[in-house]
Amino acid sequence: MRVLVVEDEECLADMIAAELRRAAIVVDIAHDGRAALAGLRLGGYDVLVLDGELPAPHGDALRRYVVAERLPTRVLLLTAAGPDDRAADPAPAADDWLAKPFAPEELLARVVSLGRPARRAEPQVIERAGVTVDTAHGVAARDGRPLALSRTEFGVLEVLLRAQGTVVSGDELIEEVWEEHTRYGGNAVRVTLGALRAKLGDPAVIEAVPGGGYRMAEGAGAEGATESPGAGGEPEPGARRARV
Repeated sequence: MRVLVVEDEECLADMIAAELRRAAIVVDIAHDGRAALAGLRLGGYDVLVLDGELPAPHGDALRRYVVAERLPTRVLLLTAAGPDDRAADPAPAADDWLAKPFAPEELLARVVSLGRPARRAEPQVIERAGVTVDTAHGVAARDGRPLALSRTEFGVLEVLLRAQGTVVSGDELIEEVWEEHTRYGGNAVRVTLGALRAKLGDPAVIEAVPGGGYRMAEGAGAEGATESPGAGGEPEPGARRARV
């Protein structure tokens, strides 16, 4: 799940992000409406956690944009307004709201509930070449052997498994797994894949496709699966553009 938190109070935004990240949710942060709108235009968010008192461009403009563009993004409005104020709100309705101050665990529950419909059509358990990922419980295994994966390694493995043998580029992996505000070099994908391959063990099941990217092999021991992408394989992805 990918979430955009839009909150001009930096301490509160960081607190919200930390709570969501503990649940293995990818979080991007924007502190004003302009940065948030730029992020929404690039798309890819399941949930928008939006400060209802955001200064101009106001949060109402962001809610209207989500509706006008028919984005699948669900909106959780954080507000200090009372029920009467919300009923008179002329902006498009949020999917859910949470009154300030709130308990972090309550916010997490609301975000997970909102994000679930967007992911419901996708299978929760994915398997290929003896590798299994259970996205509902956040666990992975190979031939029944549990794998102790970091959040990033789990995300990369899930994306490759969902592709079911089609090639996924390094840039596509970055888009799906890494957080927008994180600063890193293009080596991040190769380092993560190296650690993931080591944990998966032999025979290798992740192939480097020269000039293309990566894919899950159909079965064990695929030729070229352990080839270093730095040697004529996947081009090093460029530094990620900052959305927010």
